[in-house]
Amino acid sequence: MMPRQQMNAPFFLRLKAFMIDYLFILVYIATLFIISTFLFPSIQELYTHSLVSAQLAGFLMLTVPVSAYFIIFDSNIVGQSIGKKKFNIKVVNHRGKAISLPQSALRIILKFLPWELSHFLVYRLIYIGDVEIPFSYTIISILIYTLILTYLLTAIFTNKKQSLYDLIVRTEVIQTKSQSNL
Repeated sequence: MMPRQQMNAPFFLRLKAFMIDYLFILVYIATLFIISTFLFPSIQELYTHSLVSAQLAGFLMLTVPVSAYFIIFDSNIVGQSIGKKKFNIKVVNHRGKAISLPQSALRIILKFLPWELSHFLVYRLIYIGDVEIPFSYTIISILIYTLILTYLLTAIFTNKKQSLYDLIVRTEVIQTKSQSNL
């Protein structure tokens, strides 16, 4: 391992960067809403035919583009998401180098796993109606909240401020410049 020249990004700095990125995600979601409501209302039918078509449509129109944004921007292709660039932080591998596209993809898959499991669960809860909720849905719900809590606690309390997905993929988020003026 190389000598440490960069400081790890504190949790709240990472959170601020994610909030900036999330503003762009919200603009994308609003654009999808406008397109599907006013320009091409027939898109809404994808969400009403079946559970499978609804989940697939949501995955292709929301999860894939949002994930692709983070995968490409956090990898060595671009280097930083817009939010990370604003707050002078970036994701690096255990050697302090920019992460590869496959490493970025695995990191984002793990990072967004609770989000995607939530989508999976919500679609099923919408379609279930007024019957008793299956025990398996409770287990999935517990898994979602356990992952979210674990991700947050590890990002706050580990020495290098690494979330569980960073530990698994061997990445860390570092500061690229002094943060005293932010």
